[in-house]
Amino acid sequence: MAYKCIPSFFLLFITLFITSSCVIQAEARHLLEVTIPELPKPELPHLPEIPTLPKLEFPEIPKPELPTLPKPELPEIPKTELPTLPKVEIPVIPKPEFPTLSKPEIPQVPKNP
Repeated sequence: MAYKCIPSFFLLFITLFITSSCVIQAEARHLLEVTIPELPKPELPHLPEIPTLPKLEFPEIPKPELPTLPKPELPEIPKTELPTLPKVEIPVIPKPEFPTLSKPEIPQVPKNP
């Protein structure tokens, strides 16, 4: 039932689009044909002159100097030595010997004549 509403919706949309575009074109054409009367330019009232103020001069302030502080003397820190560990002898482990294996023989598959 829902499929019956879809074509009518599209038809409504298309008719609205066509009518709105025709109206806009007609209004634009109408605006091009209309002449606008020229209006007189209004005169502005005379404004009083603004007096100029003298430029302000700021007094010169001397730059502040930072006091010099004596450098603090840091005490010398003695270097600490790491304790030496006694050398440990690592026993030598002999490499294991692997047995040698013979290469297995693969039987041949007989060919069909």
